[in-house]
Amino acid sequence: FRRVCSLGGLLIWNVDLHLTPASYLRRFYSLRLGGTDYRGSTRKIRSASDMEQKVRQMQNFFGLRETGILDSNTVNVMKKPRCGVPDVDNYSFYPYHPKWKNRTISYKIAKYTPDLSREDVEKSFRLALKMWSDAAPLNFVKINHGKADIVLTFAHRDFSPFDGPGGVLAHAFQPGEGMGGDVHFDEDETWTTGGQGLCLFAVAAHELGHSLGLTHSRDPSAVMFPSYRHRSNKQYTLSTDDVLGIQMLYEAENQPKVPKKCDPTFLFDAAMVIQNEIVYFQNRFTWMRTTKGSPILAASVLCWCFSLCLRNADTQLCCFFSGHKYWVVQQLKTRGTAGNISEFGFPSSVRRVDAAVHVAEYGKTMFFIGQFYYRYDEQKSQMDPGFPRSIQTDWHGIPRNVDAAFKFIFLLSGSKSYQYDFRQKRVVNIIAGNSWLGC
Repeated sequence: FRRVCSLGGLLIWNVDLHLTPASYLRRFYSLRLGGTDYRGSTRKIRSASDMEQKVRQMQNFFGLRETGILDSNTVNVMKKPRCGVPDVDNYSFYPYHPKWKNRTISYKIAKYTPDLSREDVEKSFRLALKMWSDAAPLNFVKINHGKADIVLTFAHRDFSPFDGPGGVLAHAFQPGEGMGGDVHFDEDETWTTGGQGLCLFAVAAHELGHSLGLTHSRDPSAVMFPSYRHRSNKQYTLSTDDVLGIQMLYEAENQPKVPKKCDPTFLFDAAMVIQNEIVYFQNRFTWMRTTKGSPILAASVLCWCFSLCLRNADTQLCCFFSGHKYWVVQQLKTRGTAGNISEFGFPSSVRRVDAAVHVAEYGKTMFFIGQFYYRYDEQKSQMDPGFPRSIQTDWHGIPRNVDAAFKFIFLLSGSKSYQYDFRQKRVVNIIAGNSWLGC
């Protein structure tokens, strides 16, 4: 097995070390089958049902087709090198989304590895911490003596024993007292600064995310994604999901300035209609206005940057999209269920959606992605065949890119708002986009 630069807490698979699917689900998805005595038929059925549920949960996390069956695609993902921290919220690890109270966090290297010079070890940790401090208002200070918030060490064994070369490479603990935030690296591994071998910087970047309070990400491009991908050191950067996660835990002390809505260059990120109110989104800010009233600024309601929003008139649920994820929430509350946009039938090449609008009389939802659009049949819950198609070919008078949309039909592109008559297949009115905000 060729050893390469990996991401933290990793489980390396080889011919001598294999977790069974049941063991994998126990370790990473809290599967509990009860005892080993399966003499009762009811107990068998319940255990089989639990197993199927956990398989579905794992398939959902990795964006696989949810069958509840251990098909080849599912087993192949289970065999990929990965982090040893569970993928689902494990409340023994993350009870209440813990974080450090102070923005200045001290760290100490209790024991070095002989595989690298002290300078290389310190540089690897310093660069890994810098990735997170560049994205959030955090300051890391190295100390050599006394009590530190985060203690980094290399060991052959601890109370959670390592397993020799390969297997689990490191583990980290949530922020808190005692061992909270500490990271332990397996000294039986061969640590390197990149290239062949186990890249200390990459492992540390992932594990320190856990030390700061982050769980695993569903985004395959994220540093906090559990499965390993080989990349050069220069390619290790935080994804949007990593950045949003760390910023949600450690919001900037100086809140961003309210955008000047009447600036000619003002652009919308998303818009939606809720009953008789129109809601507009720009960066972390929202404006709400009734169809007859003036716009009211409601700042930082959601603390996320959404590319589009949809609302189901029957269920009163709102659907927010950002990158490859979507959230279903009610009454603009931040808590809700999350999913992957692939569930709508988009190909794997689609990583984000720019805008969408629901045409109620036809039961269709139009998704705009770059210069193309997809048409989704709400009744059949599937994409219509023959898509994507060109926006400029089918939506006469609309620019090639759409930034936001809401019903009636209004499409926002750049600084302009286009009213489109779906029956006549043409633009019937063009106004400045920020005129919706009273400009």
